Order: sequence, then C-alpha cells, then structure tokens
Amino acid sequence: MEEDRRKDDEDNKLALQFMDSLHNYLSLTHSLSSTLRQGWLELASAKHSMGTSRVNTSVLDLKSHSASTTLKITENDDGTQPQFTLQKWVSSEHESTKLEDKNEHPQDSDTKSSDNDEVRKERDKSLSVFGVLISPKLRATQLSFEKALETLIDIANMRSSVLNSFTQLHKEVEDTKE
Repeated sequence: MEEDRRKDDEDNKLALQFMDSLHNYLSLTHSLSSTLRQGWLELASAKHSMGTSRVNTSVLDLKSHSASTTLKITENDDGTQPQFTLQKWVSSEHESTKLEDKNEHPQDSDTKSSDNDEVRKERDKSLSVFGVLISPKLRATQLSFEKALETLIDIANMRSSVLNSFTQLHKEVEDTKE
C-alpha cells in the first residue's frame, strides 16, 4: 500500500514536471511572437525615418562573412537532454574571442565593461552598411531581433526539457502497465 502511494506520488511529480515544462514552452513561443512583431514594427519605423533607399537589401554586403553569433550544443554524457548556448558577437578580427555568451557572464566588472565596449563596436560595425548616422530605431530593431534569437535558444532548451519529461513520464506509464 505504501509503495503504491509512493509510486503515485512519483507519477504525479513527473506529470507536473511535464506540464510545467509545456507551460514554459508555450510562454516562450508567445514571447518570441511578441518580440518578432516588435522587431518588424521597429524595422518599418526605421525604414520610414531613414528612407527606403537607405534601409533595403541593396545596401547589404553580399560577400561571405564569418558569423557574429554561433550556437553551441553541449551533449551530456548520460544521454539526457542537450543544452543549447548562444555565443554572440564573436569578432571577425578575433574569431577565437567570444564577446558575449548568453549563459556565461564574467565575474570581473572591468572585463564585463570592456566586453560591453567590444559588443557595442561589433553592433555598430554590423549597422555601418546603413550609413554613418544610424537611426536609434534601427538600433532598437537590431536589439529586438537579438532578443528573438535568445528566445529561440530558450525555446530549444525548453523543448528539449519537454521531450525529456515526456520520455520519463511515458516510461513510467509503460512500467505501470506491466
């Protein structure tokens, strides 16, 4: 009797964990939708204020460039869910130097300050194709789409968590049937 009760508590805990992960996943997708909507509105506003001739695809440099943002996937040895990490603003001149890692923050405030300066320089460099005087609305657009990318990484991690919770719950249900 006591063991059945303990097993039910375990099943309930797994079901609650699954439902909580699913709720967080849905909240993140809603947040992504809002962030993307905001980014597109800011882009339209920047295009309106700067002029359509300055904000369009014809001003983009179509040469091959190294990525300023990369995705790092960490697989666990125990075979559980992988962890996704976003590494942003890797300088094209210092490709081995990572300026901003979404899940790792430097402890030293001097290092953080210099990193912020480097990140700002890299952001400005990427917007320089639109001219010397960049609209604050275009900068806001850039930040909105950066936030959307971070949210996508959070969604990937949460989806991994949902799948892991579902697998555990499904296994527990199958074990109960036997």
